[in-house]
Amino acid sequence: MTALDLFLTNQFSEALSYLKPRTKESMYHSLTYATILEMQAMMTFDPQDILLAGNMMKEAQLLCQRHRRKSSVTDSFSSLVHRPTLGQFTEEEIHAEVCYAECLLQRAALTFLQDENMVSFIKGGIKVRNSYQTYKELDSLVQSSQYCKGENHRHFEGGVKLGVGAFNLTLSMLPTRILRLLEFVGFSGNKDYGLLQLEEGASGHSFRAVLCVMLLLCYHTFLTFVLGTGNVNIEEAEKLLKPYLNRYPKGAIFLFFSGRIEVIKGNIDAATYIYMKAAYLSMFGKEDYKPFGDDEVELFRAVPGLKLKIAGKSLPTEKFAIRKSRRYLSSNPISLPVPALEMMYIWNGYAVIGKQPKLTDGILEIITKAEEMLEKGPENEYSVDDECLVKLLKGLCLKYLGRVQEAEENFRSISASEKKIKYDHYLIPNALLELALLFMEQGRNEEAIKLLESAKQNYKNYSMESRTHFRIQAATLQAKSSLENNRRAMVSSVSL
Repeated sequence: MTALDLFLTNQFSEALSYLKPRTKESMYHSLTYATILEMQAMMTFDPQDILLAGNMMKEAQLLCQRHRRKSSVTDSFSSLVHRPTLGQFTEEEIHAEVCYAECLLQRAALTFLQDENMVSFIKGGIKVRNSYQTYKELDSLVQSSQYCKGENHRHFEGGVKLGVGAFNLTLSMLPTRILRLLEFVGFSGNKDYGLLQLEEGASGHSFRAVLCVMLLLCYHTFLTFVLGTGNVNIEEAEKLLKPYLNRYPKGAIFLFFSGRIEVIKGNIDAATYIYMKAAYLSMFGKEDYKPFGDDEVELFRAVPGLKLKIAGKSLPTEKFAIRKSRRYLSSNPISLPVPALEMMYIWNGYAVIGKQPKLTDGILEIITKAEEMLEKGPENEYSVDDECLVKLLKGLCLKYLGRVQEAEENFRSISASEKKIKYDHYLIPNALLELALLFMEQGRNEEAIKLLESAKQNYKNYSMESRTHFRIQAATLQAKSSLENNRRAMVSSVSL
C-alpha cells in the first residue's frame, strides 16, 4: 500500500525501489512491481519495457505458484465447495490463487501487445482461459457459505471483484457472434454484474480498489465512447475520479483521466490537447476565420511545459509533439507544413481515409499546395525535412488512389535525401516501410522483406520508433506468410 501511494504521487522509481527487496519472497510485492512495469510498457510500447515487464510478471507468477496448494482451486474447487474440506485451503493459498490469476491475465495482455502472430494469440488465449476459470471459481467461493473471512479478506475479495468485473465487462462488449463462440468454450459476460463488481471493488478499502477505479474510468471515458454509442456517464466518471484527484492533485494518471473527461465535455483548453489544437489552427489560411481566438505560435510554445511522465516514462506521442513544437521557440519561427496531417499518419489514419477516394483527393490537394509553397519559399534548416514529410504523405495518398508508380517515386525520393535530413529521422525507416507495403500489394514480397529488414536494422533512436517497429514486424510476418503460401501453391501445382 505504501508503494502504491508512492506510485500515485508520481514517485515511480521510489515505488519500484521500495518493492524490489521483497519481490523474491512476497507475492504482493512481486505482483505490484510487475504491474507498475506493465503499466509503463502499455504506455510506452517500448519493446524493452514490454520484455522487462513480461519477465517480471512471469517471476511473480512462479512465486504465486509456489504458494498455491498442489490441488489448486481450479483443479478441485468443484469437488470441495459442497464439503467442509474447503477449510484445508489456508488464507495464504487463497491469496496465491487470486494473485496467480492476475499474473496470468496481465501476461496475456503483454503477449497480445508483444506479438501479433497466431502462436502468440493462442498462448495468450490459454492464459486468459485459465485466469477466467480461476476468477470464476474464486467468485463462487466468496459467495459460498463455506467461505471463512481471513485477516486480509478485503484484499482477497478486492482481487476477485477486479478480475470478475473486468472479465464480465469486457466480454459483454464483444460482438454477439464472437460472444456466442466464446460461450461455447465456457466464457460468459454480464455487463451489469461486471460493473457492480468493479464498483464494489472501487468502494472497498483494498489494495486493488484503485485498479477497479481505473478500469471503470477506462470504461466510462474510452470504451463507451469509442466502442459504444458515445453516451458517456460523465457524472459517474467524475464521482469516481474526485476523491483521487483530491488526494493526488498532481498524480499523472488521474490528471490524464481528468483531461479525458474534459475532452468528452468539449472543454478543449482544459484537456491539454494543445498540440493538436495548434496543429489544426496553423493549417488555416491567412484569410480564413480562426475559431477559439488563439494564436497557434503561443500554443506551440506552451506544449513543452505540459509534458507529464507516467510510470517514470514520457509518452511517445508527447515526446513527438514536443520535438515538433521546438521550432516555434525562436523569435522568428518557421511553420510546420502540415502538422495535423502528419499526426494523422502517426495514428495510421491514412489506412482509414484511404478507403474514401473523395477524402483522399481532398487531402492530396492540401499536401500538393504545401509542397508548392515549400518549393517557392526560401531555404532554411528545416527545408529538406519538410519536403520529405510532404513526399511521404503525398505517396500515401497516391497509393490509396491507385497511382502506384507516382507513390513509389515519392517514397524512394526520401531515401535519396537521407543524409540531408536534420531532425525528422523517423521519415526514412517509415518511407522504407511504406514502400515495402506498396510492393506487398503488388506481390513483390521478396523485395518488400529486404526493405523491411533494412528499416528495422539500419535505423535507431528516432521518433515513434516502437510504433514503427510494431508495424514492420506485422508487415514482415505478412510478407513471409505470402511467400510461403506461394511456394506451397507452386509445389502443389508441379506435383499435380
